[in-house]
Order: sequence, then C-alpha cells, then structure tokens
Amino acid sequence: MILFRLIALLLFTLGTLAPAQAQEPVSALKATAAPPLPAIGATPLLATIDGRPLVIDRDRAWMLDAESRGWTALDARALAAAGTIRLVASPDRPVALFGGSTIDRAARLTRQGGRLVVDALPALPRPITNAVALAQGDATMIAGLADGVPVLWRLDAGRGWTAQPPWPNRVAPTAIAHQNGALYLLTADGAMWRWTGKTGWQRRTPAPGTPAGGFARPVGQANLLFLLKQGSASDLYAYSGITDAWSRLGWRQPAASLAVPYGAGLFTLARNPGGWRGEAAELQYQRRPLGWLDWTIVVGYLVAMLAIGCHFWRRSRMGSTSEFFLGSRAIPFWAAGVSMFAGNTSSISYLAVPAKAFDTDWQYMMSKIVTVVGLIIVAFWVIPMFRRLNLVSVFSYLETRFHPAIRMLSSALAILMHVGGRMGVVLFLPALAIGTITGTNVILCILVIGVCTIVYTALGGMKAVIWTDFFQVVVLMGGAIFAIGFMIHAVGFAQIVDTAAQFDKTKLVNVSTDFTTPTLWGFIILITFDTVLTFPKDQVLMQRALSTPSAKEASRSVWTFAAILLPGGFIFYIIGTTLFAYYRANPGRLDPLLPVDAVFPAFIGTELPHGVTGIIIAGLFAAAMGTLSGTINSVATLLSVDFYARLRKIEPTQKQSVRFAEWMTVLVGLVGVAIAIVLSRLDVHSLLDLTIELFGLLGGSCAGSYTLGMFTTRANWQGVAIGIVAASLITLIAWLFGLVHPYFYLAIAIVASIVIGYVASLFFPPPAQEQLQGLTIFTGNGRGQRGEAAPSTSVS
Repeated sequence: MILFRLIALLLFTLGTLAPAQAQEPVSALKATAAPPLPAIGATPLLATIDGRPLVIDRDRAWMLDAESRGWTALDARALAAAGTIRLVASPDRPVALFGGSTIDRAARLTRQGGRLVVDALPALPRPITNAVALAQGDATMIAGLADGVPVLWRLDAGRGWTAQPPWPNRVAPTAIAHQNGALYLLTADGAMWRWTGKTGWQRRTPAPGTPAGGFARPVGQANLLFLLKQGSASDLYAYSGITDAWSRLGWRQPAASLAVPYGAGLFTLARNPGGWRGEAAELQYQRRPLGWLDWTIVVGYLVAMLAIGCHFWRRSRMGSTSEFFLGSRAIPFWAAGVSMFAGNTSSISYLAVPAKAFDTDWQYMMSKIVTVVGLIIVAFWVIPMFRRLNLVSVFSYLETRFHPAIRMLSSALAILMHVGGRMGVVLFLPALAIGTITGTNVILCILVIGVCTIVYTALGGMKAVIWTDFFQVVVLMGGAIFAIGFMIHAVGFAQIVDTAAQFDKTKLVNVSTDFTTPTLWGFIILITFDTVLTFPKDQVLMQRALSTPSAKEASRSVWTFAAILLPGGFIFYIIGTTLFAYYRANPGRLDPLLPVDAVFPAFIGTELPHGVTGIIIAGLFAAAMGTLSGTINSVATLLSVDFYARLRKIEPTQKQSVRFAEWMTVLVGLVGVAIAIVLSRLDVHSLLDLTIELFGLLGGSCAGSYTLGMFTTRANWQGVAIGIVAASLITLIAWLFGLVHPYFYLAIAIVASIVIGYVASLFFPPPAQEQLQGLTIFTGNGRGQRGEAAPSTSVS
C-alpha cells in the first residue's frame, strides 16, 4: 500500500511540476582546431574521403591523419588533369562534377596509397545545372535542372544512369542526403522533400532559412544536419526525419568558408589573415546526472528484489523440485496472471515499443488485440488439458504424444530461442537506457541488472519469480503512467491529439495485402498459430499457469493475463505517440545522435524531475528483471527436466535436480549477460524487429507439433519430425531472400510444420487410440483426470 500511495502522491503533484526548458538544446558541438595547413592557393576544394577531411589545391592534396595530429600529402595530378571540377562532399566518397556551372561528367574519387584516383562515371544523359550529388555505397545519385526541368539520376555498379522520379516543384536543388532508407532533397526556396519507394515524394516542413553550400550530413539513425544562411553567415540545423522538425544547434559557420561532413558533425575551412585554418565541430550529448534521490530509489528497488529472493530461499532451503520449479503448485491465479503479464512485458515493451510508436504508428498494437482474443480460446481449451496432465516441462507432452526425440529437439530449440533471441535484448535495452540517462557504462549496467536477477532467481525459484513480478508490474506501470501525464502537462492534451492526427500516428489497422508490412491479416494468421494453436510451446508463460492449484485456477490466470494485456499495451503505444508530440513541439530537446530505441530513456533523463526519474529507472529495471527472471527459471527448468533427468544413467534425487537447476540458473543468466554485451557493440536500428526476427527463425518450426498433437489424432512422430525439418528450411529461405516482413517468419514456420507434418504422417502408421487418451481435444481427459487427482509434481 505504501508504494501505491507514493505513486498517487507523485501523480497528484504533476500539476506543480514545471517542464524542462524546452527551447534549450540538449546537444552541443565541440569545436577542435585542426593542425596548421601548408601554404595553399586562394581557391582550394574541400571534401571528405575515407571519413577524413581532404583539402585539394590544384594538383596537390592533403588528408587529415587518423589521430588529427597532422596532414598527409597526396598526389592529385590525376584530378587536376581531368578538367574544371566542383567537388561534392559525401560521407562515403567524394563525387567530382566536371564542367563548372553546367555539368556533363562525373567521377568518384578514391585513395590508393599516396595518390588520388579518379574513377570516371558514364557521361550524364543530359547536361544539367545546379547539380548536387550523393555517393551511397556503390550507388551514385545526381540531381539538377535540365533546361529548367528537375532531373534525378541513379547509377549502380555495372549499370548505366537510370532516371528516378524527380521532386514535384521546379526549383533548383541545393542539398541531397540519404537517411534510414529515405532520400531527402532541399531546394533553393527552402522546401524539404522526402522520397521512399512506397510513398514517393512528400513535402515536409520547410527549412527555417536559405540552404547554404550544399552541405547535408546524416547523423544518428533518423536525423540530418544542414547549413542554413542567417545573414552573412550560416547556422547549423538538425532536421528529424521522424518528427519532421528543425532545431538550431547553436553553431555558426563563418562567411566565405567551406564545410564538409565529418564525424558526428562537420569540418570547416576558413581563410584568415595568416592563411587557411581548419576546424572540426562534432555533436556531443549533454547528460544530466542522477540526483541522490534517484539513486536511493534505484538501489532500494534492487535491495528489495534481492530480499524477496532471500526470503523464499530461507523458507524453502533445498526444497523439492515442485517448490523450485512450480512454487508447490500453490500460486494464486491472479498472481500467476500478473506474472504472465510481467514476463510478456519486458524492457522490449518498455523501450522498443514506445520507440516503434514514436518512429511509426500503432499498427503493431493489433497484435495485442488479436492476442487477447486468442487467449480467451486458450483459457477454454488448451490450459485445462495441460494443467490436468501435471507437467513441469511442457515439452514432456510431445514425448508422451509423439517420441522422446521430438521432445528434446523442441526443448533445445526453445532454449536457443529464449537465450539467443530474447534474453540479450531484454537485458541490453534497460542498460542502454540507463547509460543514455546517466552516462554510466552500458556494460556495467548490464552486469548489475544481470547479476541481481540471477541471484534472486537462483535463491527463490518460481515463488521469487512470481512475487517479484507482481511488485515489478506495479513499479513499471506506475512510472509509465506518470511519464504520459508529464508530457500531457508539458505539451497540452489538445496539441498531442492534433499532432497525432496530423501525422496519422495512431493508425491501428493495416488491411493491405502487402505482406512485407505488418498487416491485420498477418496478425490474425500469426496469433492464430502462435497463440491459439501453439500456446503450450512457451514454457515461460505455461510454467506460471502450471503453478496454480487446479485446472480452473490455471484458466483464470490466463483470463487475468488477457485482462491486463490490452490496457497495458495501449499505455506503451501512448508513450510513443506523446513522445512524438513532445519532441515535435520541442525539437531542440531531441539529441540528433540518439538511437531511436533510446528516445524514451533520453526523455526520462533530460525532462523529468529528480525522484520521478529514479522511479522510472526502477521501472526499466523491473521490465527487464521480470522477463529475465522468468526466462532464466524456465530455461533452467527445461535443462534440468528435459536433459539432466533424462540423460543421467541414475535418476537424480530431488536435491540433485534442484541443485543442478540452481547452477543452470547462474549459467544461463551469464550467457544472457554475454549476449547483451555483444549487442551493446552493434548498431541495430530496431531491437523490436530483431527480436521478432529471431523468434520467427528459432521458435516456429517445432511449435506446430503442439497443433498436430492437440488437434489431430492422425499425426505421428515421423511426420512431425519431417515437418520440423522442412519448416526450418522454408523459414531460412524466406529470411535469406527477404521474401516477407520478419513478423511473418513465425507464422510461416508454424503453418509449414503443421501442413507438411500432417501430410507426411499419412505415409506412416497412425498412433494407437489408447496412446491418445487425454492428449487431444477429441480423446477425452482420461489421463488428465487421473493426473488431477495426484497433486505431486513429477520432474518429467
């Protein structure tokens, strides 16, 4: 009750809180003077090559060395002999345009040893004026005006120039850039245009100044930098491709100077009385340190989680397998249902879902809505049958129904899916958030979260997992609701609604038949197979239901889960939409360098008052630890029950099984920590998409076994085995060639395993009817009824 009162008090004081100074930018540019240049002429050219500034003076050139301590001389005679040129800077390689004001030829520059090499490109289809160019990997794009008409050409390796759809107005282009799959073009009148293959050209918010110098620099995962004229000088602006908003970064380029992309900013070359001088200016994120109150809340939360684990360890020291794996089957249905929600609502939901809603819209929310419908069916049909079987590992059903090999293969793939496809992401996301907020080393954050979770899970078993889950749901949902309230207070409810409507940010239903996008039909197919027909494949959720006292209580736990899932899901999507409105209204508060998945953590760290920041950081811990603890416990259970107990020549005692599970808890947790550390070194645009992709590749091929086992009487183990292998190959092909959106990998694997598995079963003898009693929805509950009468817990 104390926690509830604290959250209520914080919400009550919301109206007294002042929003952050919205117009003050959170990022700053650090200027660094370059080493002195050799004596050069009055009209040098400036470019970027291999990520380093390049100064060209006729047949001579100098490149800044990797340590920025001096300039390396290069032979530029090949470039000087090519004719009159105008260099166009590109983050990859510079493009040289030949012909002065009218361009008819182009080349790309490379460096080989100590000289510049001119790689001539095919002649342009027509001479153009006002040309701008972009080098993107092996492709080159050039835009300009041909007799006053806009033209845009693209050149790919091994092909000639191909015409692309030009921008709609007839104004000369001044800058062009590529960011996150979209092409951005700025014209002389300040108009901003965005092009993608699906939407075509779209007019965006115009620039707040006159474009200058052709400078365009993509930074981060969704932002671009432009120079805009303000009087005699130019100011550096950031443009967000997500919020479609401009923000001034507080850096001014001197008049009559050159600028090119460099690092996380730009490199300028200006002429002084003493000669030309270079200077680098790079963006740096300004973090606000946590206050003592924030740290007190976070540390107090971690201590509370460890105390719960120690409490259950003292009460049931070296208890039975039933105690460690299933909480003695004495967990109340409502606690099991809340724990299911906690296991389902990981840091992926807390961070990646708001980031997805911030970046796009609510289309992924349809999966939650369809899931609730699927859970209703599961509560009626599936859960009672499995609970009456008194299982510990849900994969022991596959052995009884089919064959031990099917059980062990499915269990192994499930372990791989949870450890490789979920644990690392769940652990990395909150560490990324805390590192973003506080500047703390991300790897240190991973270690703290991981070790604390491992300790209380190993000590307390399933009871510690479920009761810490309940506490964690209260913390994380309280923090999420407060964040929404704060943004409504800062921006205004009406403005948030208007902004969401203007950009269609609450689009929920996509009825397209394009299955490379998340469509309603895809969600229906996916949830039908992933939830309704194959729900028992998820040991993490099923273990909660199996921990309840009876089949009736197990069904009620799923009802509770469904009742919480829908409003909980909407809360996280609302966070993303309100974040969009907040940063649309306050563009200077959004750091251009931030990964998209870090937008909510950045808001927490820079906008919220101390104390509240601590509570939401505790919520981040809760989101990760709730999912992580359940996954670790379930994987340890599978390793103990499906492999250790079966592969030992002598059946282990309950003490040995529990001890083995405890050690596996530690080992599995450490593997998850290691994967999270690897992820911290990679640049992944959307961790939500990565998780969906891995789940589809690893979790679908064996899931169809449950459908064939529960809903058919003809399927046999030989056919199921063939279906698993074939489904794995089909899903792998779909992934390798990018045939569909990753959201459909799971559905493809499940459908393939069901169809192929059933057809293959027809070529082998059917199972005996007495072997099916209590194992399908058509053959009664004979075994289930006998199992229900025996409350003891098997380790099978």
